[in-house]
Amino acid sequence: QVQLAESGGGLVQAGGSLRLSCAASGRTFSRYFMAWFRQAPGKDREFVAVISRDGTATYYADSVKGRFTISRDIAKNTVYLQMNSLKPEDTAVYYCAASSFLSSRLSDYVASNNYDYWGQGTQVTVSS
Repeated sequence: QVQLAESGGGLVQAGGSLRLSCAASGRTFSRYFMAWFRQAPGKDREFVAVISRDGTATYYADSVKGRFTISRDIAKNTVYLQMNSLKPEDTAVYYCAASSFLSSRLSDYVASNNYDYWGQGTQVTVSS
C-alpha cells in the first residue's frame, strides 16, 4: 500500500514557476514508476510526465516538454514537478500517481489505467 500526498499548488501569473511535491508513504517507493497527471475543469485527466524507478529516465507530454521537469528523491520518498513558463492552459488539478506496471517504453505510462495509487491532487491556477 502506498499513500501519496501532493503539495505546492497555488496561484501564479503566466510566465511564472511553481514546484509541486508528492510525498509517498511506505518503504517501497523505489519500486514504482512515478508520474504526474492533470485535470482541467470539464476535461479528461491527462498525462503530464513520468519518471523511472531509479530516476534516470523521464518522458513528457508534448504540451509541457521543455517547460516542466520531473525528478525524484528516493531517500526522501518524494517526486517533484518543476513547472516553468506557466501558461493559463496549465490551470488544472495536478495528481501524483504510482505504477507497478513494468515496460521498457516510457510512452506506455501515459495511460492512467496503468497506475495503482493516486494522490488527492493539488490545484494550480495560472492567471493571464
